[in-house]
Parts: sequence; C-alpha cells; structure tokens
Amino acid sequence: MSQIQKFLFDGLPVRGVAVRLTDAWQEVVQRRAANTESGPYPAPVVQLLGEMTAAAVLMQSNIKFNGALILQMQGDGPVKVTVAEVQPSLAVRATASIVGEVTPGAGLVQLVNQHGAGKCAITLDPKDRLPGQQAYQGVVPLADEHGAPLVHVADVLQHYMRQSEQLDTTLVLAANDQVAAGILIQRLPLEGEANLAGSTAAPTDEAREEAAESYNRIVTLAQSLQQQELLELDIDTILHRLFWDEKLLRFMPSSSDPVPHFACTCSHERVAAMLRNLGKEEADAIVAEQGLIEVGCEFCGRQYQFDKVEVAQLFKPAAAQPPGSDAVH
Repeated sequence: MSQIQKFLFDGLPVRGVAVRLTDAWQEVVQRRAANTESGPYPAPVVQLLGEMTAAAVLMQSNIKFNGALILQMQGDGPVKVTVAEVQPSLAVRATASIVGEVTPGAGLVQLVNQHGAGKCAITLDPKDRLPGQQAYQGVVPLADEHGAPLVHVADVLQHYMRQSEQLDTTLVLAANDQVAAGILIQRLPLEGEANLAGSTAAPTDEAREEAAESYNRIVTLAQSLQQQELLELDIDTILHRLFWDEKLLRFMPSSSDPVPHFACTCSHERVAAMLRNLGKEEADAIVAEQGLIEVGCEFCGRQYQFDKVEVAQLFKPAAAQPPGSDAVH
C-alpha cells in the first residue's frame, strides 16, 4: 500500500515529507500497458513520469489548498507532454504523450527538452472556484538562471521553488515500473523573517547562518540516499538510516488522514462538456464520418461513446428537452 510520512527536525527550521507510491503508481503503469493502441511506456518515460508523480504528491501534501495540484512538463522532444495530477484526497493520476522514438537510457533533456524549448508548469486549481476566479499557474523553463539545461526532475522543481516561491527546497526522487518514491526537505522561515507589519524583529545574521547550516546538513544527509535504496526500502527504514542522529519528530497518521491512491476524475459529463465546446458542426461531421464519437481518457483508458441521438441532444436548448430526458447538463 502506498505510504506518506511528514516530519520535523526538533529545534531546527526544517521540515520534510517522504512518499512511497506502490499500488497507486502501479495502477498508472498497468492502465497504460493495457491500452492496446498506445502500448506500455518505455522505461525512461516510466522513470520521468513516476518521479513527477511522487513529486506532485509531496508538494500537494505540503500545502493547505482545497484543489488539484497539476504538475506538467512539455517541450520539443519525443515526449510532448507529461502530466501528474493530485487531488487534496491524494487521489493520483498521470499520463504522458509520446510523439517520437524514445531511446534507452534517455533523460529529461533527451525526452522533453532537446532544443531548449521545454517548460515546467505547476497549476493549483481550486475545487470550488468563485465566479471569475482563475487557477493559479507558475511556469519556468527547464533550464537554470544561466540558461543551462536541467537534467533531473528534482533539479527543475528545486529551481521552480526558488524562483516562484522563494523557498529553499530539496527533492530526492526515484521511480521504476513498481515504485515511485521521493523525499522533500524544506527550510522554514525564521521568526520575523516574513517581515510583516507588527511582526517581531528580523532574525539576526547569526540566527540566519545557523538555520542555513542546519538546513544544509539535513540536505546533505538526504542527498546521500541512493536511488536504489529509495526504491527498495520502506519509509521507516529510510528515515532511520538518514536521520538516526537527528531529533526527528514524525506526524503519526490517523485513520482519517488521506493515503495516496489512484483515481481518475474523468466522467461522461466532462466529456459531454468537451464535445459542446468542440461545436455542433464539428461534432456532426465526426458522427457523419464515423457513425459515433468515441473519446478515450488518457489517464485511465476509459472509453466514452456518443451516438447520433446523444450528440444531437448535447446541442438542444434546455427548454426543448422533454421531461425526464437523460441528456447531460
């Protein structure tokens, strides 16, 4: 069963989260493999998408936000786009679109950012949007501040957090077709560091230096973890091996705490809304050519079919629909 564990370092301005996705991640991989049209993901894509999925769970669990966190990378390589989406319930889904040949052992640059056009976007989509409210989105290139390409998913997200959130954050990630796992370490602001009106005095240079030293020490320990260890060991063993000499405070999960699991948010209603946005003329043209409209969910593989009658009902004015109609609104 997939696991997640939050923790603090007693007396230090540092917090962390560890995640190990097993059944939730295997469902993503197996659903893709079962898709006879697309076929299974190549190993390099499994690693890329798995690391993104683990990272998305870590980030979602680390914020207080009632909505979906969507991590997306897109560019000019054979992998056109990769998406990992995590709901507040830690429901997970992920997909990748492949348009070219993936060579064995290919990394992020070869997969997504071959000619430097790759970008990473993180979207926070509120669950109950207010009228006129838009989702928040931050976008960064797959390159550092000097234009050098970033070669790992963790590097991209650390760069994103520094650029967009001004938070010192370190990630260690690993994935194969059975496990997607990761650790996130983040430095907390010192008292008065937010510099808000009425706050206490700003921290001294000495306090800042001590905080930086503490964070760097914890990061050095976290980065000593090998990818194979992250894939093979459970969270308890990993935390003990890394931080046995630190005062680690773990948040013990309760029965009501969310656990990472696979779930797709696709529905007949959402597909119907998409077809309405497509327009009556184009929808009718597809029905005339193919006899029906069939739409497959890229995340879970579920197929939705709309015949000629159902398509016609999609575009009927609400008042024209007879009582008891099964038309989707």
